[in-house]
Amino acid sequence: MAALAAIRWNSGPYFCQFGGNFIRSSKGRRRFSLKSMASSSLSPGSSESLQIGDGAQKITAPYGSWKSPISSDVVAGAEKRLGGMSVTGDGRLVWIESRPEESGRAVLVKEPQEPEGKPIDIIPRDFAARTLVHEYGGGAFAVDGNALIFSNYKDQRLYQHIIGGDKVPTPITPDFGGPVVRFADGMIDHRFKRYITVMEDHRQSSINATSSIIAIELDGENIVEPKVLVSGRDFYAAPRVDPAGKRMAWLEWEHPNMHWDKAELWVGYFSEDGKLVKRICISGENPALAESPAEPKWSPEGELFFITDISGGFWNIYKWNESENKVESLYPLNAEFTRPLWIFGINSYDFVDCLGGNQIVCSYRKNGQSFLGILDHSQTSFNVLDIPFTDIYNIVSGPNCLYLESASAVHPLSIVKVILTEELTEVASYSIIWSSSCDTNRFMPYFSSPEVIEFPTEIPGQTAFAFFYPPFNPKYQAHNDEKPPLLLKGHSGPTAEARGSLELYIQYWTSRGWAFVDVNYGGSTGYGREYRSRLLGQWGIVDVNDCCSCARFLADKGKVDGNRLCIMGKSAGGYTSLAALAFKDTFKAGASLYGVADLALLNEETHKFESRYTDNLIGSEQALYQRSPINFVDKFTCPVILFQGLEDKVVPPDQARKVYQALKEKGIPVALVEFEGEQHGFRKVENIKFALEQQMLFFARLVGNFEPADEISPIKFLQMCHIRLINTWNAAKDA
Repeated sequence: MAALAAIRWNSGPYFCQFGGNFIRSSKGRRRFSLKSMASSSLSPGSSESLQIGDGAQKITAPYGSWKSPISSDVVAGAEKRLGGMSVTGDGRLVWIESRPEESGRAVLVKEPQEPEGKPIDIIPRDFAARTLVHEYGGGAFAVDGNALIFSNYKDQRLYQHIIGGDKVPTPITPDFGGPVVRFADGMIDHRFKRYITVMEDHRQSSINATSSIIAIELDGENIVEPKVLVSGRDFYAAPRVDPAGKRMAWLEWEHPNMHWDKAELWVGYFSEDGKLVKRICISGENPALAESPAEPKWSPEGELFFITDISGGFWNIYKWNESENKVESLYPLNAEFTRPLWIFGINSYDFVDCLGGNQIVCSYRKNGQSFLGILDHSQTSFNVLDIPFTDIYNIVSGPNCLYLESASAVHPLSIVKVILTEELTEVASYSIIWSSSCDTNRFMPYFSSPEVIEFPTEIPGQTAFAFFYPPFNPKYQAHNDEKPPLLLKGHSGPTAEARGSLELYIQYWTSRGWAFVDVNYGGSTGYGREYRSRLLGQWGIVDVNDCCSCARFLADKGKVDGNRLCIMGKSAGGYTSLAALAFKDTFKAGASLYGVADLALLNEETHKFESRYTDNLIGSEQALYQRSPINFVDKFTCPVILFQGLEDKVVPPDQARKVYQALKEKGIPVALVEFEGEQHGFRKVENIKFALEQQMLFFARLVGNFEPADEISPIKFLQMCHIRLINTWNAAKDA
C-alpha cells in the first residue's frame, strides 16, 4: 500500500517549511524522496458506471476526484503574459510575451510576414524587455518605423535596436551600477531627436524613489545623463508628444492617491530649445472633484483625446478644445472605457486611418463584458462590432486592420487581427495570430462556462457580482445526493476585476469536479466609481463580507456544499483570504499566494507606488491593526497554505513568514512554500505547476474528503493530512 515518490524541481531553488522542518534545494536537479500513499489504492468506495443517452458511459465518482486532461503542466505552460503591442514601419505587429518555460523571460516578438508563418523573436536571448517602474511595469518598449527602444530587465537600462538588423542592442542610458534607475512609457520625439519617457530613480532611496519625465538624446555619440522635463510630483505617466512636436500631454498624481482615486492631465508647450515653457492643467485640477483622467492621445490631426470619469463616475472618452480650453464628452455612457493604471501602456482606444479622421476604435466594459466598436466623434455615434471576444484589454490600429489583446469564455488570452469592411461598419474577418495556449481547442469539451451571478451583500438592498463555474467533465458525474466543494477566488488589486474569460487554471479545478467562483466584490472595477468606492475605508470588511456572502448564496441555492467552502487569492486577494479565515467562519481552509497578513508592516516595507494605498483603503492606525490577520491568530480555526516569492518587493517575504510562524505556534495546520527567483507573481513554469498541485492536494485532503486522481507528490505537511484522511475513511467504513 505504501509507495516511494520522488519530487523533482528541474530549475530553481525553493524553500518549503512545514511544522518546523525546512528544505532547501540548490540550483540544478535534485531529488527529494518522501513517503506517500499510492493514490490508486486509497479511493474510498468504488466507482460506478452509468449508461446515458446514446450508450456512452459516465463514471460516477465523488466531486473533486475526477480525472482531467487539463493537467498542471498544461496550466503552467499556458501562463504566458502579454506586455504591450505596437505596429512597425512595415505594418506588422510587435508585442512582448513572457514565457514560463524561459523562467518568465519577456521577449519582443514580431508578427510573421506570411499568415501561416511563425512569429519572430527580435531581441537576443540574453535580453528581456521588462521594466520595473512601479514594480508592476508595463510600457517597456516603443517602436518607430523599424527602430526599437526597450527597457532591459537585468540592468533596467534603455537599449536601441533596429528590427531585422544584425547588430546587438546598444544602450542609450548610462550604466548606474545596477537596476536603480528605471524607465517606462516612452515615445520618440522626432522634432528634437530624443526619447521622452518616465524615469524612476532609486539611487537616493529604494523605498521612496523619485519620479520624473525625462528626455534622452538619440543623435549623440556619447551616452549622457537624461534631461528632466517635468518633476516635483510623486508619480507621472503617459508623456505623449503631438505629431508636430510642439506640445506634450502627460498624467501626474500625488500621495495618498492612486491614479484611479485622483489624478491630473497636463499639456505643456515646447520652446525652440525643447524645454517646457508653458503648462496648462486640462483635467483633474479641481480639488473638490474626484477625477482620474487617463490615456491621453494626440490624433493624427493634432487634437488631444483622453478618458476621464468626471461625469457620472464612469471612464468615458473626451476631447480637449484647445482654443477655449474646455473638454467635451464624445459619447456619454454608463460603462468603463479604460481600466485602472496598475501598469503603464494601457491602450483602450486608437485612431482608425480613414477619410475624415473622425473615427476612433475603442472598447468599453459593461456588466462584466467588453464591447468593441467604432466611435465617430463628429457624429457622436457608436457602432458596435460583432466579434466572439467578450474581454478586450488593448487595441492597436494597423494598416487596414485592428489588433486586439482579447479573450472570451472559450478563448484564452490572445492577439486577434481584425479586418473591417471599407465602411468600418462590420468585421469582414479575424484571425488569432498569438495565443497564450495553442492547445486550448482540444480541451474544449471539458470547459465549464461561467455564469454571471448577482448576489445580495450584507447591506440591505445592495448586490455584488461574480462569475460562477459549475463543475463539469463529460466523462464523470457525482452521486445525486452530493454537492460539489467550492473554491472561491478573491481577485488581486484590490482595485481590479474578475473578467470571466478562459483561464485554464480555473478549468483545472472544474474539470476535476470542483465548483469555482471568481468574485467582483465591492471595490472592483468595471462597474463605475461608485461601486469602486465601496472599498474606500473598508478594505478587509467589504471584500471579506462580499466573498462570504457569495459563498453562502451559492450554498443556499444548492449549487455547492456549504460544508466544503474554500478560499484562495493572490496579493490583495491573499489578504482577503487570510482576513476571511481570521474574522469569519464561512470557509474551511484557505490559500494565500504572496498575500498581505500585516497591514502596518506592508506600509513600512512595500514600494513607493503602493506605500500610501492603505490611507484611503483602511484609514487609521487602529484600523490597520484591527484588520491585520496576523494580530488575530487566535481567531484562525482552519488550515492555511502559503506561497511566496523571495524577491517580492510589493509584499515582502516577512509577511508570509510571520503568519506561518504564528499559526504554527498556535497549532493550526499550516504550510509555507517559498520560491527563489520569483517576485510578485510566479513566472517560472515549475513553480506555477508546483503551487497549483499543492493547492489541489491541500484542499482535497483537508476539506474535500477525497483523493485527487492526479499523482501529486505531497510536501510532508500534506502527507500527514493524507494519513489522517485515510484514518477518517477507515473509521467511517467501520462505522
